[in-house]
Amino acid sequence: MTNYEKTILAITGSSHLLVHSLMLTLPSLIPLIRNEFNVGIDTLGFVVSISALFFGLGAIPAGWLDRYIGKKRLLIIYQLGSCISALLVAFSPNFFVFVTGLSAMGLFCSIYHPTGLTLISQRISNVSKGMAIHGMFGSMGSAIGPLMAVLIAGLFSWRHSYLFLGLFNGLLSLITFLVISAKLEVKKNVDKNSQVKTNIPALVYYFITNSFLGMAYYGFTTFMPIHLSTNTSEFLPIISENLKAGLFPSLVFFAGMVGALIGGKIGSNFNKKLSFMIIIIINIPIFFLVGVASNFSLILFSVMLGIVYFSNQPIGNTLVSEFTDNTNRGFIYGLGFFISFGIGSFAAGLSGIVAVRVGVSAVFPFMGILMVPAVAFAWLMYRASLR
Repeated sequence: MTNYEKTILAITGSSHLLVHSLMLTLPSLIPLIRNEFNVGIDTLGFVVSISALFFGLGAIPAGWLDRYIGKKRLLIIYQLGSCISALLVAFSPNFFVFVTGLSAMGLFCSIYHPTGLTLISQRISNVSKGMAIHGMFGSMGSAIGPLMAVLIAGLFSWRHSYLFLGLFNGLLSLITFLVISAKLEVKKNVDKNSQVKTNIPALVYYFITNSFLGMAYYGFTTFMPIHLSTNTSEFLPIISENLKAGLFPSLVFFAGMVGALIGGKIGSNFNKKLSFMIIIIINIPIFFLVGVASNFSLILFSVMLGIVYFSNQPIGNTLVSEFTDNTNRGFIYGLGFFISFGIGSFAAGLSGIVAVRVGVSAVFPFMGILMVPAVAFAWLMYRASLR
């Protein structure tokens, strides 16, 4: 890998890490925020849905603006915008301002994925490897965000968690502008699919498949902290529930780093379309096991879920680059991200209803059921890719 490619992965990886740290801070702080604002977990589940909806919605114009504004400016807009939004959340005087800040955060964070993924697909020679490294940074952010949030909340307050992440993104914007941004403007393109005609049927089936994966993602990431903290009373009882709400999900997302690495290896050595479908199938029983297990078994199955679920992402992101031509790549990534995370975001609200009426544990089998149609559409995607 060249120094140029390492530079690309450094800036996209750092940005990816902070995106997921910001977006996954709220679930780990639900017990504290619920008490301060006196709202139920179903209400906070819909708050996650609102923020996540903007997280997906903004990706479409971001993907379109890529060719007009440039990746450097879009990255800085994401970094500064999410910084200001996090500060708004940190200093929110009431629940309305709190929700407004989270919505703005989702909107600014939505800029990142179509920009970063397009950059990797166009500038990294081994796209599967680049996507795997990129995915590992995202999983690291997903792991560090909740853990750091509860640790800072324990030392100070939950507001300081958003304050710290906001200032961190502000610092990254300065680094991007002063150190790395100029290199992102280099007119270099190693994309091997620049002449490939967009396979619309395969792309449509992939998007539908990914919408179910997005729903599963929001369902289990929103309620995993409270599920792992309240159903592990006999495992490490000396650790408080609030700390477990950050520590145990972090273990799952660190396992996701391993999954991203495995997914990159699979994507480089095996048929990506079939591998993508098989990974989805393996997820189904694990979701059910996470729902019924407790204590050490729950931690074990949750770690397995982290490895298996996140192994799909580098493969899926690489498939988008194979199904599309180079000209509209940014817009396609933005559209796909909206379908996956924008539409998928409604699962957080629906899962909140399931959690209140049936129990938090029931959320995970519910997510497993959602993966069944995902398998069917993944098969149709494979068939369409053969034409």
